[in-house]
Amino acid sequence: MDVLSEVLKAVKLDGAVFFNGVFSTPWCAREPDACTMATYLSVQSKHVIIFHLVTEGNAYISLERDARRVPLVSGDIVVLPHGQAHVMGNGPPVTPMETAAQLSRIVSEGLRLYRFGRGGEVTKLICGYMTCDPQLSRMLLAGLPEIIKINIRDEASGRWLEDTLRYSVDHAEASGPGGAAVVAKLSEALFVETLRRFISALPPAQTGWLAGVREPDIGKALAILHREPAQPWTIASLANEVGLSRSVLAERFRHYLSETPIGYLTRWRMHLGAQLLTSTSKSVAEVAGDVGYESEPSFNRAFKRAFGIPPARFRSYAKPHRDRSPGAAGVQGRTRVSGMRRELAAHGERP
Repeated sequence: MDVLSEVLKAVKLDGAVFFNGVFSTPWCAREPDACTMATYLSVQSKHVIIFHLVTEGNAYISLERDARRVPLVSGDIVVLPHGQAHVMGNGPPVTPMETAAQLSRIVSEGLRLYRFGRGGEVTKLICGYMTCDPQLSRMLLAGLPEIIKINIRDEASGRWLEDTLRYSVDHAEASGPGGAAVVAKLSEALFVETLRRFISALPPAQTGWLAGVREPDIGKALAILHREPAQPWTIASLANEVGLSRSVLAERFRHYLSETPIGYLTRWRMHLGAQLLTSTSKSVAEVAGDVGYESEPSFNRAFKRAFGIPPARFRSYAKPHRDRSPGAAGVQGRTRVSGMRRELAAHGERP
């Protein structure tokens, strides 16, 4: 069983490419954070993951709050899972171009080739983003560093993805109906390939969620819990499904994830419940049943322990207003999230 596939299905991963550019040295560009990007991309209710693929030449990337430069070469894909503001460039220092000021035009004009720089060494970039559910993606994203860099030309699958994506982006305007959907699916596949390669390259002694995904028995247990979270799992029934004793499963699970299998299941159920509360009109009782609770009061107690506030109040703060325009929804959503964060902080919880 493949736990990464189960989680990616749950988080509703969607991809898109928004920029196709040729830069010539010296050049430097400042990319805004994911919240700012979401405003221009009209995906305010989603978590935004940014990626950049270097198809030719060299570049560097650095987080805005960290001056250290990460070098990039042809074939490198760099992913920012947490969506921090960052700077990219090549050559001697120059004043960064503020891409936030250009985003509206770039997004509206599609994948037209953009050129920027002063005529020196050429760097070609394809830039895109992933969106996913902000609640359900937390377990996946929590295990990822601020910057992931993988060279996809090291394996045949990566080279095929890059070649196909480059062709689709270069011919996007002439591709006809469905062309944007093809590019979107290719960018999703590229992101999954990057995650897969990153997990495979983790050191043998690594612990945490991603390392647990790679370990066969813990990965199987995680896949079972993610595939059937509403089942009345016990440590005994889960151990039987995995093919281990209860004590061995509990020991290995705690080694990798620093919690028990049932504790992990409870956290996942709470994230599922939060997602259902903010994305559906189901009653709290229906949500409780969907995530494995036999009664609404027991779900309410577990939810309040996890988030600091009861489900109904969480919904009133977090649920986006679908009848508003994208821009208004973004302002309203940020206001509500800020209020929710203040509420959670008052209860000593991290939002």
